Amino acid sequence: MVPETGRIDPAGLFADPRPLWLEIGFGGGEHLAAQAAAHPERGLIGCEPYIDGVARLLALAEAERLQNLRVVVDDARLLLDALPDRCLERIFVLFPDPWPKTRHHKRRIVNATTAAQFARLLVPGGELRLATDDMGYARWMLQVLWPVRQLAWLARRPGDWQERPPDWPATRYEGKALAAGRRCVYLRFKRSAEG
Repeated sequence: MVPETGRIDPAGLFADPRPLWLEIGFGGGEHLAAQAAAHPERGLIGCEPYIDGVARLLALAEAERLQNLRVVVDDARLLLDALPDRCLERIFVLFPDPWPKTRHHKRRIVNATTAAQFARLLVPGGELRLATDDMGYARWMLQVLWPVRQLAWLARRPGDWQERPPDWPATRYEGKALAAGRRCVYLRFKRSAEG
């Protein structure tokens, strides 16, 4: 939960100061747990409103004895509002609900408001990673992120957005999408020093 003060002090989340990564909508938690295990020097925050996903992540964290995880069981937008500027080194939004019907687009977690929040929260050089298997949502993500001048798309060739980088663990949902024959899109944006 977000504190009643409405603000979160990232320095108080862990016993020592450390770079912070955030995953919004971590699902079953397999990506977040893998990142936490691979980067014990980082503090990882996961935000997920569904209890089943939280329970899966906590089971993984216990089995792996992960000490560098914090979990927020709430709407991610509340967390984004509560965090101070330039406090996150990396943000992940992997396979969010695409809300495909036009009347539901307002529910998409990647939108103009959150795109501006991502830019505000990332440190200079920080990275935003997005993934989807819905091509309409992929176009939407690019349309809302492209105008944010502090975020530069890192694609240099067509394969850059069609291949998951090696340091990006697969998710259960990604496996289901690929097994069903759906293509996945992997978008990476870097936060500039200005703005």
